[in-house]
Amino acid sequence: MPLHLGPFVRWRSGLVLTWICLFSSGFTFTGGEHAATVTHPLPAAFSDLLPHFLVEPDDVYIVKNKPVTLTCRSTPATQIYFKCNGEWVHQDQHLIERDVDPATGLPVMQVKIDISRQQVEKIFGLEDYWCQCVAWSTTGTQKSQKAYVRIAYLRKNFEEEPLGKEVALDQEVLLRCHPPEGVPPAEVEWQRNEELIDPKTDPNFFITVDHNLIIKQARLADTGNYTCVAKNIVARRKSSSATVIVYVDGGWSEWSKWSPCGADCTMWRSRECTQPTPSTGGKECQGLDLQSLNCTSEQCPQTASGAEDVALYVGIVAVALCLTLLLIVLVLVYRRKKEGLDADVADSSILTTGFQPMGIKPTKPGVWAPRRAARSKNSHLLTIQPDLTTTTTSYQGTLRSRHEVAGKFSVSNGPLLEPLPNGSHTLHNGKLPSDPNDFMNRLSSQTYFKTLPRDNVNTSYGTFNFLGGRLTLPNTGISLLIPPEAIPRGKIYEIYLTIQKKEDMRLPLAGCQTLLSPVVSCGPPGVMLTRPVILSMDHCSDACLENWAIRLKKQSYEGTWEDVLQLGEEVVSEPYYCQLEAETCRVFTEQLGRFALVGESLSMAAAKRLKLLLFAPAYCSTLEYNIRIYCMDDTQDLLKEVMQMERQLGGRLIDEPHVLLFKDSYHNLRLSIHDMPQAHWRSKLLAGYQEIPFYHIWSGSQRTLHCTFTLERQSLSTCDLTCTLCVWQVEGEGQSFTLDFNISKDIRPLDSDFLLMDNCTPALAGPSAFQIPYLIRQKICSSLDTPCPNGADWRLLAQRLKLDRHMSFFASKASPTSVILDLWETQHFHSGNLNQLAAVMAEIGKQEAMIFLVSDGEC
Repeated sequence: MPLHLGPFVRWRSGLVLTWICLFSSGFTFTGGEHAATVTHPLPAAFSDLLPHFLVEPDDVYIVKNKPVTLTCRSTPATQIYFKCNGEWVHQDQHLIERDVDPATGLPVMQVKIDISRQQVEKIFGLEDYWCQCVAWSTTGTQKSQKAYVRIAYLRKNFEEEPLGKEVALDQEVLLRCHPPEGVPPAEVEWQRNEELIDPKTDPNFFITVDHNLIIKQARLADTGNYTCVAKNIVARRKSSSATVIVYVDGGWSEWSKWSPCGADCTMWRSRECTQPTPSTGGKECQGLDLQSLNCTSEQCPQTASGAEDVALYVGIVAVALCLTLLLIVLVLVYRRKKEGLDADVADSSILTTGFQPMGIKPTKPGVWAPRRAARSKNSHLLTIQPDLTTTTTSYQGTLRSRHEVAGKFSVSNGPLLEPLPNGSHTLHNGKLPSDPNDFMNRLSSQTYFKTLPRDNVNTSYGTFNFLGGRLTLPNTGISLLIPPEAIPRGKIYEIYLTIQKKEDMRLPLAGCQTLLSPVVSCGPPGVMLTRPVILSMDHCSDACLENWAIRLKKQSYEGTWEDVLQLGEEVVSEPYYCQLEAETCRVFTEQLGRFALVGESLSMAAAKRLKLLLFAPAYCSTLEYNIRIYCMDDTQDLLKEVMQMERQLGGRLIDEPHVLLFKDSYHNLRLSIHDMPQAHWRSKLLAGYQEIPFYHIWSGSQRTLHCTFTLERQSLSTCDLTCTLCVWQVEGEGQSFTLDFNISKDIRPLDSDFLLMDNCTPALAGPSAFQIPYLIRQKICSSLDTPCPNGADWRLLAQRLKLDRHMSFFASKASPTSVILDLWETQHFHSGNLNQLAAVMAEIGKQEAMIFLVSDGEC
């Protein structure tokens, strides 16, 4: 009978040696309940060898209810027994085979045991079930490796399934898949229309290590249903199919030649939407496909009489009327120039009409210069004719007094609103043509991304790798931080950052909604990011979230705007997150695209910040003097646009900017001028004030909203101007400007103070883009990411930096410390103080902070 070791393993070492000696001599030994008989003593030549394993047990999985077999094979061995989870397996459960190695003459012993599902389930969940075999020879024992026995399974539900998309031709497509939980872990493959996708045969496909499918450049043939398939030794699961549609937007072909002139004295030409033809839901070509043109008299067939003669006579009469009107207009223009006037005089019925934005682009990127007007007697005139076609409205009601504060004033029904004598006003509807811009050259030879914008006005771009970097639009408050490791290692992306014109975006606003930020694009969209980047942009809300429902909007591939986030209701599992500061919004996003911040007022207490700017000509050689007041959203990009535009117009800032809180009260904005020396100056405004309609301001879509006060001095020798300009919301707050300066000798350096001379580099790649050196950053993260019982970890860092409101967001990231440091980098790019951060680290008790104090040379 084979030996059962249960009663002997607890013996003292001396007894065990005695037993081994007896065992090697071929004796039969009886101990307690079990006995062992040795019938194969080792040859004397090999009696001093330790056993070694020819076969050791391997990890196995129990599938359904089928038991598994573990095998041990050793030589030279006299006995082999299994131990599972620290307990010896009973001898009756061992299947033993003995043999002799013909080459060496050594005895070979093989032992097998079966493990059932019930045995494993007894300890399932407490620890892994494992077994190990022990082999004996006359010299000693040897243990095999541990073999783990696990119950195999594959759950039914995918943790993340792919979602359908509509993408443009050549765009990158990312389909996400997180397979169901399983033991062993599931292998993942992808199918298109039930056919297996093999990246080896089609390199346009790439499957990431986390099982996502990337279509590098979408082709028309890539349209189809995509399925993620997960499988292991137990089962095979399929996700829901995701439909990917690759569309092609249509493009015009060239115009055909003009047709011969027809009987109706008209010729035609056409074009077709075939370059390319729109397909799979792509947009049709915009514009006309048929164009007509009246023929000249030589080309037009002559007709005899009848109705055609009548048409001819009607045409002659129409031409005569047009010539008459043209003559009248020329006479009026001549008289206006003769009198030296550059503005119309109108009554107060047009005070609420078309206040339009003014937009001027630079002649060359980064260079702004005034447009050179044609030389004429009145080339100094800056006034542009108002749009008088807008329906006029006005508010009728009383004015309530307000508390006096510095820089503000109270308004009541009194002399403040008395009409000024012989006044007039001028409204500007200034849309000046822009000079053409050069196209940007592509920075890299890659054809992987082809979505860089071609308008290089207010655009920054650069090439980045896993070290990250930063894009900045100088003097706009807009930047994009690309943290280290946000771009996968081995990839290089060409990334851009640009401001979109609000009037071109047609961002839908309804009810009490208002645009609170510039419309910013970063791309190309669709690139894969492993960590969120941080987009910083200004906003003009009063940052009181109890009065607002502020949403982050993103434009989809189809051009529609979608709500992706509501501030205060962020979900940490979503790819977007926001921090709203007093004047800046920080957007964490794992997807690049076009973004804007839209607010909806929840009460009439919700207010927007308006920036009020006063400009006047830098040089004036006429009796008339124009003061322009801009009432615009308080964001840096608009301030930059107005300052650059006024430079081109020859204007200069004549007082410091003021900020006005404009509430959602449906009341208009009023502007008036007072306290001028009547002996030397007079206002040409006929009414007591000008008024800008509420919705022109609240919508936020008109970028450079302004109006003009036209003043007239008694003689050219009058140069000293003193007056008060008041701007206030009816039934609301107001601001006043007190002016006292010489219009010909004004040397106050106001322009230089507010020209935002930000000379930072638009694109910084790698370590130069960050305040914290890369290696130090890694050391801080490794030190603070691990939770400490006393709280001296990333949580205390967030608290010291006053970022503890975002604890749940930080905790959801693989490295909370790195996200905190990313946010610190965006907030302190211009004024970062590493010693201040080092002091915070010292408070936490981490010695890594001392590295900050080392000089640059030592680093």
